[in-house]
Amino acid sequence: MALSTHTTPSGFLLPSIHSAPPFFTEQPNQNTHAHLTEQWIRLILTYARHKRLFVLRVEDAEVPGGDWDEILRNERINRRIPPSYLSSLMAALVAKNLAVYEPAKQTRAVLLHWRLPEEWADVLHSWATATGQLNTILTFYEISDPPIPSLLSGIPIPLLRRAITILSRSNRAQIIGVADGEGVRFFVG
Repeated sequence: MALSTHTTPSGFLLPSIHSAPPFFTEQPNQNTHAHLTEQWIRLILTYARHKRLFVLRVEDAEVPGGDWDEILRNERINRRIPPSYLSSLMAALVAKNLAVYEPAKQTRAVLLHWRLPEEWADVLHSWATATGQLNTILTFYEISDPPIPSLLSGIPIPLLRRAITILSRSNRAQIIGVADGEGVRFFVG
């Protein structure tokens, strides 16, 4: 079978390397391994952004029909990524600061940074400014699950907290304790 691109049912264009059986196995040659790791990292992050996925788990390699199935399997060549290889790719993402283990102190799940926390901080502040939320106290829930869908819809609380912390350092936000948890007030910046 010739290497070719393929569009998934969700509309994501898979690169031609996804048609190569060796892509789905850890390679012993260090140069090949490094190259394929970079290809996988790029594929995971672009797919996560396309589908707005924030969490990748080792178990996702074994879940047929799951959120990650379109890239972790290729039924056309009868291949899937083994969990051990996915685990090493997750470690590479963490080493490059493109993901963090979430929850911390385990290595089975990562919170992906398809947009860096600093970029999320800018998105968050722009959203607060555009929606007239400056000097208003908002709960984390109101931000991650707004009445009108936004770029922040569905953002995991640990990532939201990290973005708010970045804004706090530049005096553009302040974390405030509220009755049902934590809140934030945004300032002009």
